[in-house]
Amino acid sequence: MERLKSHREFVAVLRHRRRVSSHDIVLHYRMRAAGERAHGNVGSDVRVGLAVSKAVGNAVTRNAVKRRFRVLARRYEHELPGQCDIVLRAKPSAAGAQFASLDAQMAQLFRAVHTKTDQSAGQS
Repeated sequence: MERLKSHREFVAVLRHRRRVSSHDIVLHYRMRAAGERAHGNVGSDVRVGLAVSKAVGNAVTRNAVKRRFRVLARRYEHELPGQCDIVLRAKPSAAGAQFASLDAQMAQLFRAVHTKTDQSAGQS
């Protein structure tokens, strides 16, 4: 799993306006075009970016939320189709959420993206 690093990559995902959300997490996603390559390694086709604002808490809290999100994104990345960019945005309630709750929400969100991308591919 690669990371989205540049502001341009984040904006491309957020402008696409496709998202699914749960109690503590909003997942924005974008399918890259077949000819569009991810910058950097040839490894995974899934790229993930994290957005954890100061509304979530202080730096220690935000970093803890980011660590949890990275672990969970790696756990469920196989659910996503190839050529997918996602941005995980933490709601302020994510700071106090139990890991098991975040785990269940992340699984549900990744499955929802998989389902929605399958449906849109079928309509093309």
